[in-house]
Amino acid sequence: MKARIGWILAALALMAAIAWTIRRILSAPPEIAFAAVMRGELANTLATNGKVEPVEFVLLRAEREGTVARVAVERGQRVDRGSVLADLEDAEARAELAAAEARVAAARAALEVIQAGGRAAELAEIQAALERTRLEVEQAARELQSLENLLARQAATAQEVRAARERLESARAERMGLEQKRTALVSVPDRNAAQARLREAEAARDQAALRLAQCRIRSPLEGIVYELRIRRGDYVRAGDPVASVGRLDPVRVRVYVDEPELGRLAPGLPVTITWDARPDRRWHGSLEQLPLQVTALGTRQVGEVLLTVANPAHDLLPGANVNAEIRTQLIRDGLIIPREAVRRRSEETGVWILAGDRLRWRPVRLGASSLTRTQVLEGLREGELVALGPGDGLADGLRVRPVAP
Repeated sequence: MKARIGWILAALALMAAIAWTIRRILSAPPEIAFAAVMRGELANTLATNGKVEPVEFVLLRAEREGTVARVAVERGQRVDRGSVLADLEDAEARAELAAAEARVAAARAALEVIQAGGRAAELAEIQAALERTRLEVEQAARELQSLENLLARQAATAQEVRAARERLESARAERMGLEQKRTALVSVPDRNAAQARLREAEAARDQAALRLAQCRIRSPLEGIVYELRIRRGDYVRAGDPVASVGRLDPVRVRVYVDEPELGRLAPGLPVTITWDARPDRRWHGSLEQLPLQVTALGTRQVGEVLLTVANPAHDLLPGANVNAEIRTQLIRDGLIIPREAVRRRSEETGVWILAGDRLRWRPVRLGASSLTRTQVLEGLREGELVALGPGDGLADGLRVRPVAP
C-alpha cells in the first residue's frame, strides 16, 4: 500500500514539473534576431538582367552549296583574319576551273596568231608568192625597157613591145592580189572577235576560280569562333549559317531598365555582371550607352541600355543570360542596416528597435540602397539594434529575447 502511494506521489510530482515547464515555455519571450546599426560604405545599385553579345562579330554563311569535307576549327578557338574554318567538296569546282583555263589558253593562242598576221603556213606561202612576183615584175620591166630601146632603133617590133608591157602589167596585178590576200588574213573584225573570245574565256575562268574559292570558308576577322553549326558530312546550301566569329574582349551586355529608373543612369557608371552558370565569377565594366527611346516590353515601359564588360578570359559567352548590377551611387560613411529590418506600418516606414528587453517602433527616413542593405538618413543612431526576420506578431512593447542573426 505504501509503495502504491509512493508511486502516485512521484507521478504527481512529475506532472507538476511538466506543467511548470510548459507554463515557463509558453510565458517565455520570443527569440528575435537583431542587427546593429553600423557606419560603413554602401553602393546604391540598380539590378536588372540582359544578354551578352560580342562588340564586333560576323555570322558566316555558305556562299555555295556542297558537302562539308573538313571542319578546321573548334568552338572557342581563336582564329586570325583569313583563317580557314571549313572546306566543302571541291572536285567538281576544280574540274570546272581546269576546263575554263584550257579555254583561255586556246583563245589566247588564236589571238596571237591573228596579231602575228595570220596562220604561219598560209602567211609563208603568200610571202613566197610575193617574192616570186617581185622578181617577175622586175624581169618584165627590164625586158620592156630593152624592147623599147630596140624599137627606137627599129630592131624590134611594136607587137613585141606590147607583149612585154602586158607581161609587166600581169605580174604587177598578181603581186597586188597577193598583197591584198596577205592583208585579208588579219582583218580588224577578226582581231576584235578574237579579243572578245579571249575576254569571255577569262571571265568564265574567273567565275570558276571564284566558285572554287567559295568551297573554302574563311574568317573575315580576327576573333573567337563562339558558334559552329556544321560538322563533316553536312550538306549546306548557299546562305546557310555556318559559324559566328567575334571579338570577345570586351563584350557588350544589352539590358532593359524600367522607365522610372532611367533618371539614375549616366554613361560610365560601374557595372558588375554575374552569370548563374558561373556563380564563382564576377565581370566588371561600365555603362556605355543610354536608351535612345522608351519602348513597351510586355506590361513594362523600358529603355534599352548597353554595357561594356571586360572579358579577358573569354569565359563570358555570347548569348548568355546574365544579371547586371549598375552602381548608381556610392555612400562612403552612412548609417547602414539590413533591408529586411525595414517595415511598413500604417503607411509609415520604420523599424523595430530593442529598448531594454522590449520592442519599440521607430519611424525612419531611408536613403540609398543595395540588394541587401539600405542607408538610414534619420531615425536611428549608430549601435542601436534593429529586429530582423518576419514581422508577424511583433508589437510595440513586446518583451523579446534577442539572438544573433
